[in-house]
Amino acid sequence: MRDSKKIEDDDKAEDKNPDEMEILLASGEAPKLPEVGKLVKGKVIEIGSNSIYLDLGAAGTGIIYGRELFDGMGDLKGLKIGDDLAANVVELENKDGYIELSLKEASYEKVWEELTRKMDEEETVTTKILSANKGGLMVKINGIPSFLPVSQLSSKHYPRVEGGDKNKILALLNQLVNKDVQIKIIGLDKEEEKLVVSEKAVQANEEKKLIKELKIDDEVEGEVSGIVDFGAFIKFNRLEGLVHISEMAWQLVENPRQIVKVGEKVKVKIIGIDGPRISLSLKALQEDPWKKAAKKYKVGQKVKGLITKLNPFGAFAQIDDDIHGLAHLSKMTAEGGKAKELKVGETYDFEILSFEPEEHRLGLGLFSAKDKKEKEETKEKKEVKKAKEVKSAEKGPEKEVKDKKSKTEPSEEKPKEKKKEKTKKESEQPVDK
Repeated sequence: MRDSKKIEDDDKAEDKNPDEMEILLASGEAPKLPEVGKLVKGKVIEIGSNSIYLDLGAAGTGIIYGRELFDGMGDLKGLKIGDDLAANVVELENKDGYIELSLKEASYEKVWEELTRKMDEEETVTTKILSANKGGLMVKINGIPSFLPVSQLSSKHYPRVEGGDKNKILALLNQLVNKDVQIKIIGLDKEEEKLVVSEKAVQANEEKKLIKELKIDDEVEGEVSGIVDFGAFIKFNRLEGLVHISEMAWQLVENPRQIVKVGEKVKVKIIGIDGPRISLSLKALQEDPWKKAAKKYKVGQKVKGLITKLNPFGAFAQIDDDIHGLAHLSKMTAEGGKAKELKVGETYDFEILSFEPEEHRLGLGLFSAKDKKEKEETKEKKEVKKAKEVKSAEKGPEKEVKDKKSKTEPSEEKPKEKKKEKTKKESEQPVDK
């Protein structure tokens, strides 16, 4: 409550201008009274231990009580008489005759205006991580609780957990509590009082600059930062890229963890840049074994293959350290006409049906005992037939000479026939008695 001396001074001032209100009314410039819930501005005319008084002009005097000073979200440090201050109208006239104001409501509006500005201008904010849950982290910006989803964490803080175990993820997130983090506001809903922030968005600007300096075929050295079923993440030069499982080695890779380990230093080649996504390769820095295979294997060759993987359309068989072939289901027929059931880890005899080393493709067919017998019989028949053809070709000229002689030389049979004929005539002559 103001002291009696100040009240007397105010009363005297009013007495000196008794017709001020009448003059304003007559001029049509009567002050517009504030409305409850609306924001008003005034000058600070007194600062007490439990209250602040504002001069609202012709509308009167406003008062902000102590509870609003302590609960308000604004910063009143350094406030002095003569400063402008905004507050919301709570009551047009309280029991003391003042317009009751609220700093809390005004500050709340101001806070959301400020948050909206920060989001629109993509301003980076530094704040402390307050708590963690399985979905992400909780922080505060200007006193407003904000959510930082796991998906919006930077590569530095992103929890890479095998199988996506939520309990393990939470354990890693809890390690970040009480640490400072730089974020940007990416989603805001004042009505629902929801604020979504991102650490990755801050990293994105820096990444864009660094990525511009990269080129396809660049070789870089980095550290394995995480391993998942489809590949491994590599950190290098404050960036992170992915080595897909198909780019980990020339041989067929079933488990990336058999090739690299988290924390391992590796050298990789950049094979793709798509916005923030960087594709890396380990095998691109290794010699292509298919070049040597082109000299070692050929179609029709019999090979032994170790079954490494089965799928609905066939089986993958490893025929040496780096070369795998595919035996299609239709090419896995065993004796009896039924498809043979192959087992992973077992070795079988195969025949190379197709070979395209440049395309890294090798087609295999199951080679059974029946197949071997039929091939040997077919081979034997072909050899016999060939031998006959050769023999026939050798006898051909001799037969031709004999045929010519039979046409030019007199037949030895004709004189015999004449002799026989003469003998017959002689037998027909009468015999002298």
